[in-house]
Amino acid sequence: MMNALIEKVVYPLWDLKDGSQRLGECRRLLRSQWSSRAEVEELQLRRLQEMIRHAFSSCSFYQRLWGSPPTIQDLSDLRSLPIVRKRDIRDAGDSLLSNEFSRGQLVETKTGGSTGTSLKLYFDVHCQEYRNAAAMRSDRWAGWRAGMWTGGLWGTPPVPRTLKERIRNQLHDRLLFLDTMNLTPDTMRGFAQTMQERDVEALFGHAHSLFVFARFLEEQEIRPPQVKAIIATSMMLLASERAVIERVFRCPVSNRYGCEETGLIASQCEAHRGLHVNSEHLIVEILRADGSPASPGEEGEIVLTDLVNRGMPLVRYAIEDVATWASSECGCGRHSPVIDRLVGRTADFLRRRDGSLVAGVSLVEKTLTAIRGVSQLQIVQNSMTQFELNVVPDSEFSQATIDALCGVIRDVFGADIQVTTNTLGALPQELNSKYRFAICRLQA
Repeated sequence: MMNALIEKVVYPLWDLKDGSQRLGECRRLLRSQWSSRAEVEELQLRRLQEMIRHAFSSCSFYQRLWGSPPTIQDLSDLRSLPIVRKRDIRDAGDSLLSNEFSRGQLVETKTGGSTGTSLKLYFDVHCQEYRNAAAMRSDRWAGWRAGMWTGGLWGTPPVPRTLKERIRNQLHDRLLFLDTMNLTPDTMRGFAQTMQERDVEALFGHAHSLFVFARFLEEQEIRPPQVKAIIATSMMLLASERAVIERVFRCPVSNRYGCEETGLIASQCEAHRGLHVNSEHLIVEILRADGSPASPGEEGEIVLTDLVNRGMPLVRYAIEDVATWASSECGCGRHSPVIDRLVGRTADFLRRRDGSLVAGVSLVEKTLTAIRGVSQLQIVQNSMTQFELNVVPDSEFSQATIDALCGVIRDVFGADIQVTTNTLGALPQELNSKYRFAICRLQA
């Protein structure tokens, strides 16, 4: 009853009070998700043409980069434009900001910088509302509904302090947070108790943090409330970790893929077969090393074009992630392109001496399923011949586990590779509270 009241009354009234376009855009997205591929591409082309005109007319960065206004008559014409990389954004400064907005009209944020490049980013208010709408649609696919109490596992989470913030959280957001920068037996036990008291029905957070929490509950034999939605985001969701989370919470996990720069990129629907691209807001390319489009199943670099952020337009931005396209559409009836597999970040690829690359996350996942005694694993490549393994052992851990891990590394990278192993109680976190399963410290 309370959930329905919040969804039907409180949410619309709050948006009306704020003058927000969030719910209106969410309703449009819930309709357009059933559009044909041709209809989706027609919408993308219109928005792309407008964004290209806007970027060139209002951003000195694109005036210098493109030289003259690009002619976009088809979506394929986008490939004639140069790719923008993180270093370009860092060096561009205010030249990437649209002169149609004052600095005070833009929302400022910053990426975590876990790959070594932290970026300052700006969004116009409508862009933020549209991104929130896209997240709401994908959360609905996972089983979330407005009004549900939701448990979030996040680093340095927002805490309602003022009376207005507490009222909003009680009647609108209904969020409870477990700070992933402070995951201890006491904090996890306390959060589990709060989940029971509030009858939490949805969970979201860093994929690996959800796993750590689920594993703790299982080890302590603490049975959590029956949730209806679990949304994993911010990092790779390993199959072995998904299995633990689903077993403990008795609910399927939906993976959501996004970034600070462009918001939601893609997410799983109810079928849990790949990730549907947020096509109404983004154009996603997966490219080979020569810049040509990758075929389905072929690994390539992800390049994004934001169709909604007019404050700081990003056209053909290389996010430094690698993925593959699915070979067919999802059977759910939605026709948006589907990312079959996220291979990992380019910074997480390990290197052999012959120059070939190894997807670190894939190596970790295969190792976890093949070797007994390993609960969690992080591979650190310090040089071409020196590797460090951070291992969180389970009850079957033994010297044979260490020997097998070292053997895998030498099989992949060379018999003379030096391998150091460290047994830890938990994997180390980045400053932004995320985890990395593979780290390459070699210069690119």
